Amino acid sequence: MQISMYRASVPVFTRTLRNLAGILRKGEGFATARKIDPGVLLNYRLAPDMFTLARQVQIATDMAKGCVSRLAGVDAPVFADDETTFDQLIARIERCVTYLETFEPTQLDGTEQKSVTVRMRKGELKFQGLPYLLEFATPNVYFHCTTAYAILRHCGVEIGKPDFIGPA
Repeated sequence: MQISMYRASVPVFTRTLRNLAGILRKGEGFATARKIDPGVLLNYRLAPDMFTLARQVQIATDMAKGCVSRLAGVDAPVFADDETTFDQLIARIERCVTYLETFEPTQLDGTEQKSVTVRMRKGELKFQGLPYLLEFATPNVYFHCTTAYAILRHCGVEIGKPDFIGPA
């Protein structure tokens, strides 16, 4: 059986991002209940050389929309990276999910061998479609969502694995 590039991307990314939005809602509720300036949580990082919570969310959404767009051969929408509140980050996730849901399986299935180039600060990375999806984009989405989760968990937000994984 051949893998469905659509099934391995759009539903996986939308589920993960929706779960991240739920985690952010709990983070916002935590800040409100304890009268903590939400900016403290949004600008928190696990180590000095790591990105903040807000940046983790921005990168996770950029990775998801960029992956699906590259595979489909369309330009991804550009998000401004200017979110400063939980509500704005959740809205960004919702915009990303809405965008991902515009794709049809026919746009992605069959892209396993497609040449994909990703421009990074240090140069270009070149992939074929399937390794790009499974070995680069998906791990990056999970990494940044997990790091956002870990930041909030470290700060005391009562979240657990079911919040990250979501309902069965």
